[in-house]
Order: sequence, then C-alpha cells, then structure tokens
Amino acid sequence: AVVSTQSGHYGRGTVSLCTDHLPTDKPRYLMGVGYQVELVVCSALGCDMYDCVFPTRTARFGSALVRTGQLQLKNKQYLTDLTPIDKDCTCMACKTYSRSYIHTLLSEDTTGVVLVTIHNIAYQLRLMRDIRDAIRKDTFPAFIQEFFATLFPNKEYPSWAVDALKSVNVHLVR
Repeated sequence: AVVSTQSGHYGRGTVSLCTDHLPTDKPRYLMGVGYQVELVVCSALGCDMYDCVFPTRTARFGSALVRTGQLQLKNKQYLTDLTPIDKDCTCMACKTYSRSYIHTLLSEDTTGVVLVTIHNIAYQLRLMRDIRDAIRKDTFPAFIQEFFATLFPNKEYPSWAVDALKSVNVHLVR
C-alpha cells in the first residue's frame, strides 16, 4: 500500500518515495486518489490500483466525469440538452438517457444520482483500461500528453503534475 493523497497537492515525493522502494513485481495500491489527473500521474509514478469515493461522491452533486473535465448536470444549461453525458461512453446511463433527462431527475429524485454514479464509475474504469492499454503498447507517454491536452486545452497544466511527470521523463508541451 501507498499513502493516501488529496487533490494532487500531496507532493509527488511521497508517492515516488513509496513506489521507488516497493517491489516492482507486486501491485502498488494508492488509497484516496480519484481525480482523473491524479490517476494518470500516479500511474506514471508506478501505482497500479486505486480506491476512492470521488466518482460516487461527485455524482451526488450532479457532476459527471468526462475527458474534458466535469459536467455540472444540475446547471440550467443542461435542461434542454438531448445528448448523452458522453457520446463516446457505452454505459447504460449514456446509452439510454439524455443530459436533459438526468438534469430533471437530479432535482426531483435520487435516480439521477444513481445514473451519474453509473456513468462516473464507467468513466473511471474506461480511463484505467486506456492507461493499461497504453502501458502495454508502450505508448503511455503519448497517452499522457494527449490526455493533458484534452483536459487542459489552454495548456495551463497543474505544476505539481508537470513536475511529477518530469520526474519519470514525461514532458508536457506547453
């Protein structure tokens, strides 16, 4: 096991210190990491498994995870949006319901929270599958660069993430 972090400002040194000393032939578990940036960065630092309430907790507030960040589905702008939460997602919530319908449910019923939770967990599973595939194909640095470019189109990357990735020879182009 590796120590818990909170919102990326944990200092990469702690995670790196642990992963540098843990056996490479054993899984490295990091508790309390759930933000997508943290998952990508900590995977680059050598962590293998994560456990966090973030995808379900954020769903309770109507926040849906997508590659470009988060959609606040309780916001008025989604009242008439007939698209799925994420057009590329194959979860039951995205295949069946629109942002508008979920927006309405979030203000009336707990079913909206359940649908966003289903989506958020599916999103994180897909993100971790994509990370694993990129590692297997030896394209993980390129995956990281594309991931960050999508999430931060203005290239204003968190400095802690830039520094952490630099420590494992992954450089983000600004």
